[in-house]
Amino acid sequence: MRFSDNGYYVEKYVKCDCCGVLVYDAGLRVEDAVRGELVYCSAWCREWQTQKFAGVDFPSVNARLHGA
Repeated sequence: MRFSDNGYYVEKYVKCDCCGVLVYDAGLRVEDAVRGELVYCSAWCREWQTQKFAGVDFPSVNARLHGA
């Protein structure tokens, strides 16, 4: 979520490109040659989607990366 310069209103809602949760800070930004810029809420989401794009049917990512 990007707030205005004065902080009184929301200029843009930014969601994680993997799970869809609102990203309040800068997030993890990754440049993809095919999809353009992607924004993730955590390293877990980035790793999960990387595995999914690589063709892994059941991605397995360490739960500690997502704060569990």
